[in-house]
Amino acid sequence: MKALILVGGFGTRLRPLTLSYPKPLVDFANKPMILHQIEALEAIGVTEVVLAISYQPEGMLNFLKEFEKKLGIKITCSQETEPLGTAGPLALARDYLVDGSGEPFFVLNSDVISEYPLKQMIEFHKSHGGEASIMVTKVDEPSKYGVVVMEESTGQVERFVEKPKLFVGNKINAGIYLLDPSALDRIELRPTSIEKEVFPKIAKEKKLYAMVLPGFWMDIGQPRDYITGLRLYLDSLKKKSSPKLSFGPHIIGNVLVDESATIGEGCLIGPDVAIGPRCVVESGVRLSRCTVMRGVRIKKHACISSSIIGWHSTVGQWARVENMTILGEDVHVGDEIYTNGGVVLPHKEIKSSILKPEIVM
Repeated sequence: MKALILVGGFGTRLRPLTLSYPKPLVDFANKPMILHQIEALEAIGVTEVVLAISYQPEGMLNFLKEFEKKLGIKITCSQETEPLGTAGPLALARDYLVDGSGEPFFVLNSDVISEYPLKQMIEFHKSHGGEASIMVTKVDEPSKYGVVVMEESTGQVERFVEKPKLFVGNKINAGIYLLDPSALDRIELRPTSIEKEVFPKIAKEKKLYAMVLPGFWMDIGQPRDYITGLRLYLDSLKKKSSPKLSFGPHIIGNVLVDESATIGEGCLIGPDVAIGPRCVVESGVRLSRCTVMRGVRIKKHACISSSIIGWHSTVGQWARVENMTILGEDVHVGDEIYTNGGVVLPHKEIKSSILKPEIVM
């Protein structure tokens, strides 16, 4: 089987982290976002992953070459010269995806995190005999999204309603699809949307089916959702009794600590924290609801909550970092500094407190 991952855009919503790395290579729960997907695809027997990419392809491919060897999966790039939306890239990658076997292929959005029930999706797709399957997830506020209206018993999709004012349903597109090769005949090589142009046509012909995603789902393409996604991901690890979670007298709730990180005396860590490779957390530090990426140093008695600390940054002694502060790569926060929702671009030194949310360039 094959799969295409829509890598696409510039990752503007996740700046300043995407100023250093393309969004799919930004760490989530101690490994690049895209690796969560590639590993899930490899686990169910996908042998080739095509990345539909328009930005920084060299960096992506060089990085993924080592995982190609590790996972024994072929990773190729289909590069756009102009942005082609969410459907155009499928037409561009047609030669990679169609091999004459007639097997369906997966399409995934690169910033979606879930338990990836791909095996169940294959069974569902075979059972209904339609041309395309989409994964849907239930949400509390459907008026913020495009809602998928479907026949509950069979999963057959009737129509799509964009940001409905009146309640028509609570299921939205989760960005994971399984398509027959014939679906590619519907897509032209031009900027086009799979959600707004291709799927409604297939639904009209009663060949589109939706499967309700079991477990959690999050689009982690912006900082607040990234932090929520981390909580949901760690929670799912706990439900599976995953050995990856860390335990100890200094840990509260679900915490992920890379084995190469060091943690000092008298710290209190958790809930919902990921500490990356080669991090140094000195004594008396308090961490909650945050991600600390590889090579970060957090000095004594610092306190970090609801924030993302980018690669190789430093947080000074007694510093306080909170309220969706995002530090880019190699940012150094001085001793006793307070930052309240600061978004700090890479390679900066913060010598005075950031009292209200602002961008530091």
